[in-house]
Amino acid sequence: MNWRRFWAVFICRNREFLRDRSTLTWNLLFPVSLIAGFAFAFSGSGLDLYKVGVLGNTSHWQGSAFFSTRYIHFIPVTNLSIALSKVERHQLDMLIDPTGQRYWINDEAPKGYVLEQMLRGVDATTTPVFSKQTVSGRGIRYVDWVMPGVLAMNMMFGCLFGVGYVIVRYRKNGMLKRLKATPLTPLEFLAAQVTSRLWLTLATTIVVFTGTNQFIVFPMHGSYLDLFVVFAAGAISLISLGLIVAARTTSEELAAGLLNLLSWPMTFLSGVWFSLEGVHPFLQQCAQLVPLTHIIDAARAIMMDGAGLGDISGHLLALMVMSLGFMAAGAWLFRWE
Repeated sequence: MNWRRFWAVFICRNREFLRDRSTLTWNLLFPVSLIAGFAFAFSGSGLDLYKVGVLGNTSHWQGSAFFSTRYIHFIPVTNLSIALSKVERHQLDMLIDPTGQRYWINDEAPKGYVLEQMLRGVDATTTPVFSKQTVSGRGIRYVDWVMPGVLAMNMMFGCLFGVGYVIVRYRKNGMLKRLKATPLTPLEFLAAQVTSRLWLTLATTIVVFTGTNQFIVFPMHGSYLDLFVVFAAGAISLISLGLIVAARTTSEELAAGLLNLLSWPMTFLSGVWFSLEGVHPFLQQCAQLVPLTHIIDAARAIMMDGAGLGDISGHLLALMVMSLGFMAAGAWLFRWE
């Protein structure tokens, strides 16, 4: 690789992006407006939906009056520690262990108090008395939960369209044909495109996160460096996926359609807006096949649970494998014309 040619293409692509004021503004204002909108829309008390985690087998409690109460969503759980952390963060209003005849609530959660009164009232004569266990913790806001997803989604659109669509535009207007006549190799060209988009994506993500955090203080229980590593690994994976679309496509319209076909299913499968805990198991398995899922899950684990790189090593490994596979496929398929 000739580093002078690589650097020349790298600088050229950066200048092109920075001179496009509309694209730069969109990459900055779009996620900020989404985060601010969610912070305002969900700043109230939220929906009156009770969520009760049920630990273990509940088949012999089906006749219980409490478990037959309407407007309560009973969620089966298997891991006690994870379920307790959700009670601490007010993601579960109550956790019940029917076998051990115990229940947990957060004393600072109003819904937990209401459910406790319901449990003691409706089941006073039909079930044994449960023993009370309490936990405490700051409730997590919806904007806190959705913010990593919004940042990752903005990264996804920037990476896919910033590489896939741009290279197709180069091919259509004849720029790639002219570059083919120069000493520039495909490796140097693609490496410059990937590197340019990587630092631009990370820079805009840092600006958006820092700016919104000044007004909406997000919980951060982990390391900012670990979060940066996750976003960097995720950006490389998404950029590599964009290379596959750009490798042979000659039409901007086709490129836009293919990129939308990739991005929107990923948005809904990755849990940007809502948790996938209650969806069909097949969809949960499909979600593990897209890089956006691993980016969001790892980022949320760092920010909300204080996870380290060792705790999210599975997500990082998945992103690395996807990056290598996508990049190899994109480089193999790439043609100048």
